[in-house]
Amino acid sequence: MDRVALHGLRARGHHGVFEHEREEGQTFVVDVDMGVDTRPAAEGDDLARTVHYGIVAEEIVSVVSGEPVDLIETLAQRIADTCLAHAAVAEVEVVVHKPEAPITVPFDDVTITIKRSRA
Repeated sequence: MDRVALHGLRARGHHGVFEHEREEGQTFVVDVDMGVDTRPAAEGDDLARTVHYGIVAEEIVSVVSGEPVDLIETLAQRIADTCLAHAAVAEVEVVVHKPEAPITVPFDDVTITIKRSRA
């Protein structure tokens, strides 16, 4: 399986269990690594036979900036579902970074990583 990846997609979202997270929002960063058989696209030099990563990027930003959820696990699942809605994507790994998470000790990042594939 070939890989098409997007790293460091940034969007402001209002996700979290605390009221101030929902009201103020914060920046989320998303990485996706999609499993795609790119041979058909390469053979015909045909974008329609692969995944259009520009469209996927826009869709992911829309998910992050869209309807709030409590958990980044839920957000990651929604992003995975968005990627898998593209016919060329057989599997996806999603990493959601929450670098502004409300933690009381010094830290660099909080992440959730999920892997999903077509059933």
